[in-house]
Amino acid sequence: MTTPDTDPLATRYGRTRTRRRRDVGIMIGAGIAFAIVLVSWVVWAGLDGQQAVVQATDTSHVVHNDERSVEVTWTLSVPAGETTACAVKALDEDFTVVGWKIVEIPASERHLRSLTESVRTARDAATGLISSCWLT
Repeated sequence: MTTPDTDPLATRYGRTRTRRRRDVGIMIGAGIAFAIVLVSWVVWAGLDGQQAVVQATDTSHVVHNDERSVEVTWTLSVPAGETTACAVKALDEDFTVVGWKIVEIPASERHLRSLTESVRTARDAATGLISSCWLT
């Protein structure tokens, strides 16, 4: 009777115990390396204290179809002294963008502000809202 270590076919095709132990060792090492990289990335990306500092919330809109414009009012929360830009958009009944405007907002000492902006539209609009805001 031959054992896997002495069997010529097993030796030829790499099915020996030594080969199996080496393969398991490589797999365990790769798993540990992957776990270290994953944990390092989570700590670097998630726990570094950098949170989103700009928040915008739509509060109301008024559609002026006779003037082809929408007046959008929103609340902006941003750290005091930071300049901001916001994208305001108008949508029709099919949620197609019919108006778009980038608004530059100057720095202020207040953390929370209410702002209103009018957006001209290409067609009759159904609603207006804030698309996004960012620090400039």
